[in-house]
Amino acid sequence: MATGYILYGFNPSPYSVKMRAILRYRRIPFVWNAIGNPRDVAVAANLPPVIPVLRFPDGRLMNDSTPLAHALEREHPERSIIPDDPAHAYLADLLEDFGDEWVTKMMFHYRWYYAADRAFAQAWIITSRNPVMVEPERRAGMQAFNDRQVGRMALVGCTEQNRPVIEESYRFLLDTLDRHVREIPFLFGSRPSLADFGLFGQLQILSVDPTPMAEMRERATDVYCWLLRLDDASGVEGEWLDPMAPLPDTLTALLRHCGDTYLPFLAANMQALQEGSDEVALDIMGRPYAQAPFRYQAKCHDALRKKLAALPGDVRRRLDPVLEQTGCLRYLA
Repeated sequence: MATGYILYGFNPSPYSVKMRAILRYRRIPFVWNAIGNPRDVAVAANLPPVIPVLRFPDGRLMNDSTPLAHALEREHPERSIIPDDPAHAYLADLLEDFGDEWVTKMMFHYRWYYAADRAFAQAWIITSRNPVMVEPERRAGMQAFNDRQVGRMALVGCTEQNRPVIEESYRFLLDTLDRHVREIPFLFGSRPSLADFGLFGQLQILSVDPTPMAEMRERATDVYCWLLRLDDASGVEGEWLDPMAPLPDTLTALLRHCGDTYLPFLAANMQALQEGSDEVALDIMGRPYAQAPFRYQAKCHDALRKKLAALPGDVRRRLDPVLEQTGCLRYLA
C-alpha cells in the first residue's frame, strides 16, 4: 500500500535540512524521520551511505540532495524551484553546486576547527541520534564521532594552510548575500530557487554552530533572518527576476566569487585526477590552497559543463557574456 513521502535525515546535517526546506516550500506532504542513524536506511537499501534519504510514496528510496530535488521537479511541477528562464536556471544550478561543494568546506571547517564548535557539534549530533543515553555511552559516542570527523578534515581541504581561504570566502559570502537579501528576497526573485536551498543547507548549520553563528549575527544579520524565513517558506508566493533585465550586482558578485574560488578548484581537481596526482594544489584569492582530489567533485564539474553545452544557441548568447564577465566561462566551456 502506498504511503506518503518520508525524509530520513537529522538536524545537524546540511543536506537534510536543505531537502526538508525544499519539501516545505513546495508544499509536498512528508514525514520528517530524524530518529536513529539515517545512513542505516541508505545502507539497507544498497544506496551509498549518504543522507538524507527520501522514501517516495511508491516505496522507492533515493538519496543525494541534488538528484532528489530534480526528481521532485519531475513529479511535482507546481511551485518549482527551477527558474523559468533557462539561463537563470543554469546559474541557479551553478550556485547550488557552489553551496553543496564549496560552502560545505566552510561548514566542515568551522564545525571541527574551533574547540567550542567541536564540543557543541558532538553533543548536537549524538543527541540527535538518541537524546537519552547513559553518560559513558554518550561520552564515548561523542568522542568517536569527533575523532572520525577531525580525522577527515585534511581530506576535504579543511587544513591550517587553507583556513585563511575558507574563512575569507565565508566572510565574502556573508557580506554579499546580506546586501542581496536587503533588496531582493531570494537569489533569483521573490521566490526561492534551487540555488537558495543549496546555500541554505550549509549556512543554516553555520548559523547554529557557535563561532560562525556569532560572526553571522554580527556581520550579516539579514542573512541570519533570511535563513529563518527560508527554513519554512511554504507561505511564500513570488516571481522570478525578469530574464531580460541585467542581473543584480550582488548576484554577479556571487558568480564572480564562484569563478574565483570553486570553479578553479574544480578544474584543478579534474586535472589532478587525470594526471593521477594525489594532491590538488592552486592559488585561490591570492593564497595557496591544497587538498586531496575528489572523484565526486569531478562528476559535479562534468555535469556543469555538459549542462552548459546542451543549452540552445539563443540561451548561450545571453548566458555566456555573464559567465565570461564573472570569470566562470573558461572553467565551464
